[in-house]
Amino acid sequence: MKSICAVQGVEAAGIKEGKYGLALVRASGTAAAVFTSNRVKGAPLILMQDRIRKGRLDGILVNSGCSNAYTGARGLADAQAMCRIGAECLGSDPERVGVASTGVIGRYLDLSLIRRQCGMIAPRLARSGEGETAAARAIMTTDLVEKHALVRKRTFTVAGICKGSGMIAPNMGTMIALLYTDARISAGQLRTALRSAVSRTFNRVVVDGDESTSDVAFCTATGLRGKPSSAEFASALEECCRSLARQVAIDGEGATKLIEVRVRGAPDERSAAQVARTVAGSPLVKTAVYGEDPNWGRVIAAAGRAGVAFDPDQVSFWVGGGKMRAPMVKEGVIVADLSRAKAAMGGNQVVFELDLAAGEGEATAWGCDLTEKYVEINGRYTT
Repeated sequence: MKSICAVQGVEAAGIKEGKYGLALVRASGTAAAVFTSNRVKGAPLILMQDRIRKGRLDGILVNSGCSNAYTGARGLADAQAMCRIGAECLGSDPERVGVASTGVIGRYLDLSLIRRQCGMIAPRLARSGEGETAAARAIMTTDLVEKHALVRKRTFTVAGICKGSGMIAPNMGTMIALLYTDARISAGQLRTALRSAVSRTFNRVVVDGDESTSDVAFCTATGLRGKPSSAEFASALEECCRSLARQVAIDGEGATKLIEVRVRGAPDERSAAQVARTVAGSPLVKTAVYGEDPNWGRVIAAAGRAGVAFDPDQVSFWVGGGKMRAPMVKEGVIVADLSRAKAAMGGNQVVFELDLAAGEGEATAWGCDLTEKYVEINGRYTT
């Protein structure tokens, strides 16, 4: 069992046929979700924003290949039909089936395909690594790899799968994340913990700066094991989400390097996160990382346009982590060793560390480099 199927009460299955896939996960319990803040939301999200308020799900059905976004009244009716299909396969109530869709915007679902695929995979639902792998692959679009995370605690487990590679600048979660725990926790506690975890992990990933219409993170608690404190559970959920967020950044479309931006000394955590996200999302920073060019001024410039107050003459900045950590600026004074900095950018992970000397706030954001492959992938996305 890879991750979610290590959670008691969770079974998964999936199928992928060309661009079109379907994942089905059975797990009954309290539930919460966080959705994209894009004003143009997929029909499944519009539907689920209302239904998740009841705080309980019996399963989730996710299709890939069509996002069912910007599809009007028909799209909403199709999302409701998708819930009914999932409920028939799970033996549940449509009101307790979560749905999500990912793929091309502005196209209608093929409900006959979804119904056929759901009928094929429902009998395969299993608490197994094979079932989870099939589900994780089913929801992939331009992703190159599956994304799994598992956090084991003494009395409970938290785990998740997600998909996401392009159109990533989440202002909620990440493309689609399915999170599960066997902890006994109320819907209200789950909702609070999920919002906090999303804010500190998925919302700090920037691949290309485009916020999707389909972003959603679900979390279901089966309640089959222990009852942790709110703080212990929140910490475990955040750890799980952080692992998935980093995996999304690493698998950014066309990416060759993970970018990690660590900011401290900001006025508060929100300010630190804003600076970190701005640097991680800068096209100039991304292309410099791709070329392993220690053009560190681009990082300082990006920090300066983040809308956060600090004194540029007090900033300290380093490139690289661990033994490769190279100082570039010390309290506003240039101390850069460009050869050492270039060497620190040579691996598959590049770390930028900023001390703004303006407070106690700190945060980390993740991104990836920007390559010619990104243009190639997105220049032919629908054709």
